[in-house]
Amino acid sequence: METILLEYGWVLLVLVVLEGLLAADNAVVMAVMVKHLPLMQQKKALFYGLLGAFVLRFAALFLITFLVNWWWVQGIGAAYLLFICCKHIYDMRKHNWGEHQPKEKKASGFWATVVKVELADLAFAIDSMLAAVALAVTLPELGSFHIGGINAGQFLVMFLGGIIGLIIMRFAAQWFVRLLQQYPSLETAAFLIVGWVGIKLTVMTFAHPKVGILAEQFPHSVLWKSIFWSVLVLLALSGYLTSVRKKKKVEQEKTKHIKEVEE
Repeated sequence: METILLEYGWVLLVLVVLEGLLAADNAVVMAVMVKHLPLMQQKKALFYGLLGAFVLRFAALFLITFLVNWWWVQGIGAAYLLFICCKHIYDMRKHNWGEHQPKEKKASGFWATVVKVELADLAFAIDSMLAAVALAVTLPELGSFHIGGINAGQFLVMFLGGIIGLIIMRFAAQWFVRLLQQYPSLETAAFLIVGWVGIKLTVMTFAHPKVGILAEQFPHSVLWKSIFWSVLVLLALSGYLTSVRKKKKVEQEKTKHIKEVEE
């Protein structure tokens, strides 16, 4: 029994780390989606997003055997993330080229933003639960009681890992929002990361058995995971370093201007 408990504890630890990694890219997406809201509404939107993510992941555990066939959910999520990434880059280039821009549209309201966050959460929930199931089913079953077609012991491990992952995502999203406010020029890198997460969901969609464009195991291969995380880290680091340089340059110009005025 002690050996089984140790095995369960080890898998739970690995699952928490895995959920934490998945939460990192999810948190960037959530931060970008809510950043236009006032500070208090940002916190509320993230709270509702966390609550919705909890419900969706809990439901996904019960419905995972059905959800695995819904390849189009991740496809829609991928298309949306790629759309907002490309739109940001297009708008930014249009602004830099000095083209005439139409009157700026009003940003999404609070509840519209919450709905967008929940839709993204749905795609992420499937991604998260598939990873959790693949890990938990390697554990020996505890007793004969099953929940949603999954052994109760395995279900508990997946549930706890998912909850901890959500908590990590919640605080990570708040941190990313503050970072975007502190370094506004980091926004472009954040949108590129959102697009890269969209590519990730696209790869998973293409690898679905009912689509068959890519090998089913490719999204879980060491090669793809290495490529994904390497590019994500590279985007984050290059964006951060660029934004720090721009912020220092702006501060130096302000200091120089103040000195000129005083003289």
